[in-house]
Amino acid sequence: MAHIGKKFKKVSDEVDRNKRYKLDDALSLVKKTAVRKFDESVDAAINLGVDPKHADQVVRGAVVLPHGMGKAIKLAVFAKGDKAREATEAGADIVGAEDLAERIQGGFMDFDKVIATPDMMGVVGRLGKVLGPRGLMPNPKVGTVSADVARAVREQKAGKVEFRVEKAGIVHVPFGKASFTPEKLKDNFNAIMEIIFKARPQTAKGVYLKGVTVSTTMGPGIKLDPAELSAHHTAA
Repeated sequence: MAHIGKKFKKVSDEVDRNKRYKLDDALSLVKKTAVRKFDESVDAAINLGVDPKHADQVVRGAVVLPHGMGKAIKLAVFAKGDKAREATEAGADIVGAEDLAERIQGGFMDFDKVIATPDMMGVVGRLGKVLGPRGLMPNPKVGTVSADVARAVREQKAGKVEFRVEKAGIVHVPFGKASFTPEKLKDNFNAIMEIIFKARPQTAKGVYLKGVTVSTTMGPGIKLDPAELSAHHTAA
């Protein structure tokens, strides 16, 4: 652990806490700050000028990252009949209905995401206390409740990430791995920012993008220049 501590201090010293980095510089730097042996996730903390206490200022959504998240997603799908077959053919790992609900109630949790067809939400709803706290409850707003179950499965397998603004007005969202090239990280990051700007509530006043910090799972935060990002995405 002492070795990790020394490495962390060394990479932390390379990050200027008072500087607002350009995106390209920040993504080159963030790769250098990965100190763990495992392939750390690269995350963004996006501070928005919204008040999530008001329902009309809750920013949420989902985006299929151009280069995925660098890991295989294990999917559980609630579907019956033809929809169950479509889910299986699209690459779902576990498909079921009441039987799957019983397995989950019995402690089965060997999956990363849950998708459901609309007609199965009565069954899935009973699992709220199990799935809800883990952030696994299917939701139509992010495409995990869908009649087009095959498409939903393919999108999740391709690297779809969901985000929702938290109480303090911050969105936390992963957008790649430390092993990704800066170009892949940039493509994924810009895909998220494009959706964030499109999701700007009409009732949000003043500066929308207040700040963005990127970091690896265990690394120091690197602050981006929000003016550069706002200019790029509002002009796009």
